[in-house]
Amino acid sequence: MSLTIMRRIKFCAGHRLYKHGGKCEFFHGHNYIADFHVQGDEVDSVGRVIDFAELKRLFKGWIDEHWDHAFILNEEDDNGINALKQVVPCKMYIMPANPTAESMATYLLEKVCPKLLKGTGVTCSKVAIWETEDSFAEASIDTSGAIQTVAELSEPMVS
Repeated sequence: MSLTIMRRIKFCAGHRLYKHGGKCEFFHGHNYIADFHVQGDEVDSVGRVIDFAELKRLFKGWIDEHWDHAFILNEEDDNGINALKQVVPCKMYIMPANPTAESMATYLLEKVCPKLLKGTGVTCSKVAIWETEDSFAEASIDTSGAIQTVAELSEPMVS
């Protein structure tokens, strides 16, 4: 039997969508919510898949260090990167793709979560990034192990 738990992390970040052609091409920011769905086949002596506090330490720690109050940009956005380098101090995170909710969720699921969860006995099966209270994208691992991304426009699941 597999059990799944979810840890929610909130953070603020700026970004722009390189070559978007619309208003999202301008620098702007969001109050993001990241939902991390973690699964395991066993529980510990307390009855937990993993302690929620440990997930907070891992996920919030990474987000605080890299994305919270940072500008997240596409590695091809030389103009945006050079502009931000003029600001001191500056916190910037360069992604291999445009920092859409879809690519941020996929990046966390494929690149970040496996490193953070190594040795814990659990894996991340889904990450959802809420860009606004009405819009999110989620990346999940299907039964074959492939990553799937879905964008949604719906009501948030905010606690």
